[in-house]
Amino acid sequence: HVQLVESGGGSVEAGGSLKLSCVAVQDTTKRNAMAWFRQSPGKEREAVASIHNDGTTKYGDSVKGRFTISRDNAKNTLYLQLNSLKTEDTAMYYCSKGDTKGQGTQVTVS
Repeated sequence: HVQLVESGGGSVEAGGSLKLSCVAVQDTTKRNAMAWFRQSPGKEREAVASIHNDGTTKYGDSVKGRFTISRDNAKNTLYLQLNSLKTEDTAMYYCSKGDTKGQGTQVTVS
């Protein structure tokens, strides 16, 4: 079954940028919708962005205009470009595909 492996998180100052990646390993169903969500301790999970087979994207209100989701089907990789980061963006970021999610990558903004 598919495994999702995220990377690219780190610590940045407010206003900075990061680019997260999520590789889908052993993925035999390449053309499915994929998404990013985030979660902080004590907070509910928040949908960040999603991208569908036809390229249609959707963003959470708190990240619109700052984050960009994209995918490279040839590389089985999902991306999330994070710009103009704010302290409230601090969270563990996960990618998901159907019921599968990765282990997460931490983003800390100070």
